[in-house]
Amino acid sequence: MNKLFVILFCFVFTCVNAQQLQSPSKDIVVDFSLDDQGEPTYQIMYKGKEVLKPSKMGVLLKDGNTLNKNFRILDVETSTFDENWTPVLGEEAVIRNHYNQMTVHLEQKESDQKMDIVFKVYDEGVAFRYEFPFENKAHYFIISDETTEFNLTGNHKTFWLPGDYDSQEYNYNETKFSDIDISKIDRNNGIALQSVESNYRVQTPLMLKSDDNLYLNIFEAAVNNYPVMHLDVDTENYTLTSNLVPNAIGDKAYLRTPSTTPWRTFMVSDDARDIVGSKMILNLNEPNKIEDTSWIKPMKYIGIWWEMHVGIATWDYAGSQNAQNSLTKELLPSGKHGATTENTKRYIDFAAKHGFDGVLVEGWNVGWEDWFGNWKEDVFDFLTPYPDFDIEEVHRYAKSKGVKMIMHHETSGSVGNYERHLDRAMDLMKKYDYPAVKTGYVGRIIPRGEYHDGQAMVNHFNFVAERMADNQLMVNSHESTRPTGYHRTYPNYIAAEAARGNEFNAWSNGNLPSHETVLPFTRLLGGPMDYTPGIFEIKMSAYDPTKTEQVHTTLAKQLALYVTLYSPLQMAADLPENYEKHLDAFQFIKDVPLDWKTSKYLEAEPGDYLTVVRKDKNSENWFLGAITDEYPRKTEIPLDFLSPNQTYKATIYQDGKDAHWEKNPKSYTIKTETVTNKSKLKLTLAAGGGTAISFMAIN
Repeated sequence: MNKLFVILFCFVFTCVNAQQLQSPSKDIVVDFSLDDQGEPTYQIMYKGKEVLKPSKMGVLLKDGNTLNKNFRILDVETSTFDENWTPVLGEEAVIRNHYNQMTVHLEQKESDQKMDIVFKVYDEGVAFRYEFPFENKAHYFIISDETTEFNLTGNHKTFWLPGDYDSQEYNYNETKFSDIDISKIDRNNGIALQSVESNYRVQTPLMLKSDDNLYLNIFEAAVNNYPVMHLDVDTENYTLTSNLVPNAIGDKAYLRTPSTTPWRTFMVSDDARDIVGSKMILNLNEPNKIEDTSWIKPMKYIGIWWEMHVGIATWDYAGSQNAQNSLTKELLPSGKHGATTENTKRYIDFAAKHGFDGVLVEGWNVGWEDWFGNWKEDVFDFLTPYPDFDIEEVHRYAKSKGVKMIMHHETSGSVGNYERHLDRAMDLMKKYDYPAVKTGYVGRIIPRGEYHDGQAMVNHFNFVAERMADNQLMVNSHESTRPTGYHRTYPNYIAAEAARGNEFNAWSNGNLPSHETVLPFTRLLGGPMDYTPGIFEIKMSAYDPTKTEQVHTTLAKQLALYVTLYSPLQMAADLPENYEKHLDAFQFIKDVPLDWKTSKYLEAEPGDYLTVVRKDKNSENWFLGAITDEYPRKTEIPLDFLSPNQTYKATIYQDGKDAHWEKNPKSYTIKTETVTNKSKLKLTLAAGGGTAISFMAIN
């Protein structure tokens, strides 16, 4: 790894109340100042234009101390940092981390309480956090609020989710900032647990676009031992104020010196590609803490999962999905249980035949008869299989076929129960050679009164990743807090859901055709997403003629998602028999890699379209994904990203001429061309459609 670390300058300034810091390119400038009351404020300029008006900063403590005023500046330190680092898995083989830093050392005039505010300015945005230094002895304190503001300059277009403390599984709303109002949206959307306490609160990451075509993004990075930050909305003054998720008794965070808050981030560019391609969130996290990473490998998998969502199988043994009326008598199999030894072998055979790495099996373990809705603590033991799932035979058979099994741990939100069983559950994984686990947190959290996004749960999700790392196991969390780059520190945290995934299309009003064009600008900034793409049987009426639900994309777009939605853990989510009907299209899923040397965002507009091309880390092959929203789109793509003096076979998986996400979603065509880096390709995307292309180097 080529690494350059240079401290260019480190000064102690005289005590003045205003300081300025520029990005390396000098396009972004942050101004920090104390007003007449000693209140910290910051302001952000982009290419000479104000993009964030003076905004307040600070922290409030439960003991009554207000760390947001009456400060004086003791000194200021500035430095520059520039390095190239190598992720274990990623969109890039090498990532540059280049920023200018300013640390403002503050002291309250009367209490002598000290607090530092640290700024890092990158070419794509500004990050800052509060730091509480150690002074002689540890000081324990409780955060009651942050007063961090983001004071916008206008009524921007905003892509927002309700500020729900328990779920991010919403469709994005695209409105003017002034029109944010949760009371106006349809919340009959398939989300079982909703914890919305204000009509004027939104989640981060928050994507915005100004009338003069500037792209803005507000988020946070390196959330550890702290609650998730939501944002309270002032629709008249275009101001956002931090809202920290409380715990069961209303406190926000328990800290002691020395400690820090997460980074608060504000990205800005006149090119949307700079936002969607940014590695700023990842760079703000601590470097990898795992010494031996040889066991962390990308995985392409199938699984016993979608058949439960479409209603032809069940998670529980009795086959009635939460058959609580059967709990007092012997459970009798109905033949609907999905996780049988025989069915698992069928999936293993399919995985082996088509070169997949793993098979996920949900519903393998006892407890699904009474797992949801009752705030029950002792739901699962994560050890005991159902009578029709022979875990030893499945292990033997998978090993004979060269296929790994992926464990499933649904907790039903009973976190204390999971932590009590965790070490034994990991021992079982290692005994039967499961390299990865998919965890789930459906329902209300236990300890009772805690939220998914509170400090305790943030610590739990990070703790599980750390304990899994101790045991050389990878983790993919569902219903967790949304990632904020922690996979840099623990790269075995290979993926997460933490957004509205593909399964909502099977049994709810589904995902808007624009949904996947927003995710890369929001959820994906914090880390890989297990979106579970690859659904070929688009309409659920194929399983039940009375069903009207469907996936809101074309089949070709489902292929393109393997490129546009980055993850080193990708599922071919549909049933094996549906792939066998379309083996020509299935070839792209088989071919597409999961680990990349470089990625280029060729076209980008949040809510409308995205075109991404990536180069395989282990070959000269490239792969392209292009997607659109509910509107059809035509574009021409120069292939100048291809290696010079190299010829490629381009296999183009595209929408058919009559394709439409609703009217004719399974219409697709496949064609091949011989191309070089001087070629151009014209793409035609149907409404809700996409194009996937493999560029295979010809020797």
